[in-house]
Amino acid sequence: MTTTFITGANKSLGFETARRLVEAGHTVLLGARHRERGRAAAESLGARFVQIDVTDDASVQAAAADVAAHEGTIDVLVNNAGVLGKVGPVEEYTAADVSAVLDVNVVGIVRVTHAFLPLLRKSPNPVIVNVSSGMGSFGMTQDPVRIESQYALPLYCASKAAVTMLTTQYAKELKDVKVNAADPGQTATDFTGGLGHSVADGAESIVTLATIGPDGPTGQFIDRSGNLPW
Repeated sequence: MTTTFITGANKSLGFETARRLVEAGHTVLLGARHRERGRAAAESLGARFVQIDVTDDASVQAAAADVAAHEGTIDVLVNNAGVLGKVGPVEEYTAADVSAVLDVNVVGIVRVTHAFLPLLRKSPNPVIVNVSSGMGSFGMTQDPVRIESQYALPLYCASKAAVTMLTTQYAKELKDVKVNAADPGQTATDFTGGLGHSVADGAESIVTLATIGPDGPTGQFIDRSGNLPW
């Protein structure tokens, strides 16, 4: 049985990923910040709720301790929690605005990975999936035929560029763990105001990477069509 922990999984892409993995036979630990919403989401899927705030060291450590006490190990970690951050004229962005986005989207991944790595290393096939975005790709945001080039979201884009680079560097360092990044693409969620393809399509790349076998890739950045430019 594969045990999978997903952050930010009480709605949207995280919830759909959890649903698909439960359906695939995984034991899913549904991580969410809000206790009531997280518990309700987990119960609706047949998953177990674990409270976690990826911006809080104590919360992350408590979540890892909870999983250690109950499951003892995890096989897959999906770092899905993320925020869009401030949107608007660049001259209005403050250092606090930037810090808030990076704390969730980038530092949050470091916090959670650090806390859960000992549990992952008990697995015979440990896997980390970081949910990134084509909005963090230099190639895609500069290609006029790509939808990613049509938007200017400096804070979000910078954070996702960092997530993708963090993924490649972790993949180099963690020889015993497969570490990859998924791009859901423009998905109809709160982030996009309902624009884009379905959440089911958006979760496809995340589920693909969460279900790779022992011979699966590491250090890759993919969407549902395949490898992407950095």
